[in-house]
Amino acid sequence: MKKEVLYRVFSRMPTMKTERLTLRRLTVGDAADMFEYARREDVTRYLTWRPHPDRAYTREYLEYLGGRYAVGMFYDWAIVYEADGKMIGTCGFTSFNCTHDSAEVGYVLNPAYWGKGIAGEALESVLQFGFEDLKLHRIEANFIKGNERSRHVMEKAGMTFEGYRRESMHVKGSYVTVGVCAILAPEWRLRHFPTE
Repeated sequence: MKKEVLYRVFSRMPTMKTERLTLRRLTVGDAADMFEYARREDVTRYLTWRPHPDRAYTREYLEYLGGRYAVGMFYDWAIVYEADGKMIGTCGFTSFNCTHDSAEVGYVLNPAYWGKGIAGEALESVLQFGFEDLKLHRIEANFIKGNERSRHVMEKAGMTFEGYRRESMHVKGSYVTVGVCAILAPEWRLRHFPTE
């Protein structure tokens, strides 16, 4: 895969729909909804970033992302729950390895919507986009050890747990052990098109 393809695709961030969700580009108008969950310690406990200190910080972050989208260098979708029209989290690609046709995905969700299968529904949509539209061969997701809720989402979406990388990341002042789950294109196709 060529980097130019990524720039072209993500500078015109496609909108995707699932049964209950719309996945679309983040906007400054999402500041209040994002701050609602991004300010919480329980949300950021297993993430690499700290809670947002105030709504102005969230707004500035979203303004910054507008520039990243414009040049095709940000790959996260806002998750909008269609039943109430609320932006309740994000899901998308955190990085690409164009040489090896692989990518990493990640997601975060407002706790008011935990336990409803929403993260998995969004993740399935992003995996489909990665394999069908971007023609990736491998997609992986990482989680900090202890975040079994996130690992469960990954495995439910067909990703295989591959093991832990001991103290492989320095996060918020300490080294953390990171688990890796991944799915390959042939595995994804077999899961979704078993008769082919």
